Amino acid sequence: MVQSPDIVIVGAGATGLSFAWRLAKQRPDLKILVLERGGHIDQRQGPSLSDDWELALQREFHANPNIRRNSADYPVDETATPIKPAFFNAVGGSTIRWGAHFPRFRPSDFKVHSLDGVAADWPVSYKTLVPYMDINDSIMGVSGLAGDPGNPPRAERPHPPLGSCAGSLRLAKAANRLGWHWWPADAAINSTDAEPGRDGCNNCGPCGMGCPRHARASADIAYLARAQEAGVTLSTHNVVRKIITKGGAATGVETINSDGRTEEISCKELVLAGNAISTNILLTTMSNWENPLLGKGLMLHPTAIVTGFFAEDLKSYSGPFATSIISQEFYETDPKRKFLRGFQLQALRGQGPLSTALGGYGQRLNWGGGHASAFANAFGKSMSLTVTCEDLPEPENRIEVDTKRQDQFGMPIAKMCYRLGANTRQIRDYGVERASEWLRTAGAERLTVTPLSVQAGFHIMGTATMGSEARSSVTGHDGRVHGIDNLTVIDASVFVTASPVNPTSTLQALALRAADLMGRRLAQT
Repeated sequence: MVQSPDIVIVGAGATGLSFAWRLAKQRPDLKILVLERGGHIDQRQGPSLSDDWELALQREFHANPNIRRNSADYPVDETATPIKPAFFNAVGGSTIRWGAHFPRFRPSDFKVHSLDGVAADWPVSYKTLVPYMDINDSIMGVSGLAGDPGNPPRAERPHPPLGSCAGSLRLAKAANRLGWHWWPADAAINSTDAEPGRDGCNNCGPCGMGCPRHARASADIAYLARAQEAGVTLSTHNVVRKIITKGGAATGVETINSDGRTEEISCKELVLAGNAISTNILLTTMSNWENPLLGKGLMLHPTAIVTGFFAEDLKSYSGPFATSIISQEFYETDPKRKFLRGFQLQALRGQGPLSTALGGYGQRLNWGGGHASAFANAFGKSMSLTVTCEDLPEPENRIEVDTKRQDQFGMPIAKMCYRLGANTRQIRDYGVERASEWLRTAGAERLTVTPLSVQAGFHIMGTATMGSEARSSVTGHDGRVHGIDNLTVIDASVFVTASPVNPTSTLQALALRAADLMGRRLAQT
């Protein structure tokens, strides 16, 4: 471990590793240490190579840490939210456990207040982040297709789009008949062989828990070796328990290592790169600092799922499950509708045999004498559409940290307090109608509707929002915490608004930019 590093980064996930690489490249003179509470996941030997891979999704690779309960996990009080937390603690962070759908926020997402009179405008713009998005696309290895009329012009992706299955083609033709926008989804998955060690996707299907071919990007695959080659040091199984402050500055962190020993690590700059829950926990451990806005404005991506079942076998279980086609027809505010902002419709392929037998994205199949017939009418014959709703930041939705309750590491326990706001419910209901219409137009014989996906709290945003003024935000445009100039937050807690699309591309672009800004600032001191 680097002793007395210049920079300590907490978290080796999507932002922690990308930030570390960028800063090390810009400032090779700095000693940079990344602390990760989890360990390495060997994706070459991942559970997707085993026949019982679907059981792993229900157990040690479950998205919810309260169900998974691995040694690196910490509890989250989920009693006051209908959408449960979903994240992963390991080198690579939650990109170990993701579908790799990789859209960018639109320009309008950064100026919601100016356009629609709600929330606030970001202190950064889409245009500012584009160069960093392009860098990140190249390193992550994004497959996609230029020319999407629903988004600003972009250059060709590093790889052509992933192939379309029979179900995707049915949906695309149906969207054409409806006159709706559709486009192949951007994916952080190599569709063709890339750099040594990263083969093209073979459409095996179980992408959500690691890729033995390294076709699907995760932060460890894309950034770790680059960061270490640039001089970054990684320490695993190291739980950061407390931020140490003195005289209005963060002077270091208190950690618990794999041997159970407590250690203090000093630094000149501290960077939090976990998630909104862990950031709220750690910020409350500081003495002589508080911000009444911390924890407020929690945003998720409430998701409904409509599944259509077709007469023919579409073999829809083949291919990356979350990166088929998308429609952003209903993305922006439309005065004719009863809600502000909008949603994205994202096609999901079918699931494996166990998940299908358990009901897949819809209702559980009947057990008993009719189960075999019900299974035969479902397996490989379904396509689903997610209704991913934009969530507005509301003070009622928040993260509360209970300093009187502690986990196994002596850290306070966070509670998610969340309910679907009226605007979000209207988006969801309208979106379910449109998803049902699309699937019926594609020829689905029957539909099942999941009004709210319970275990889908993957995108935990807001609560340490960035802004131009301390009285209306927690962090500045570069992620630095107001009142503590050497403490920076680069996870999604800094998001001002949520958009209706996955945040990782935008999130990593913010981290790369923050690294550049820190490097320039430190060069002047």
